[in-house]
Amino acid sequence: MGDHVFFYGTLMAPFNRPGRQRITPKLTFKGRGRIRAALFDLGIYPAAVPAEDNSTVWGETYETSDTASVLEALDEIEGYRPHEPERSLYTRVLADVTLEDGRVEKAWTYFYNAPLGRAQRIASGDYLEHLSHR
Repeated sequence: MGDHVFFYGTLMAPFNRPGRQRITPKLTFKGRGRIRAALFDLGIYPAAVPAEDNSTVWGETYETSDTASVLEALDEIEGYRPHEPERSLYTRVLADVTLEDGRVEKAWTYFYNAPLGRAQRIASGDYLEHLSHR
């Protein structure tokens, strides 16, 4: 448990970010999936926040062979401070991810932890689809 990560924004494979490239060798793609959350467009990247309704956010699920080093790198990328979560840009939580085949995996996910301002809600919950319609 806790050996999966879920990406819904610019850490997904198509973006090929340098920070992501550092951990890619330690990740094995398990499939697309969805979490219960609401998705917003912050301009240069998206923000998922917990949702009480049936909103879903789509992304990619990966198994990691080295959870500690992957989470350390992701914490740095996402601005998460484990000892000061209230001062973090994103917080890391273990969330249920429903994969396309119906399986549910626990995966580390980063939720936005700052004011959304006037950020546009992405109704589809799919950042890649949203970008293709901009």
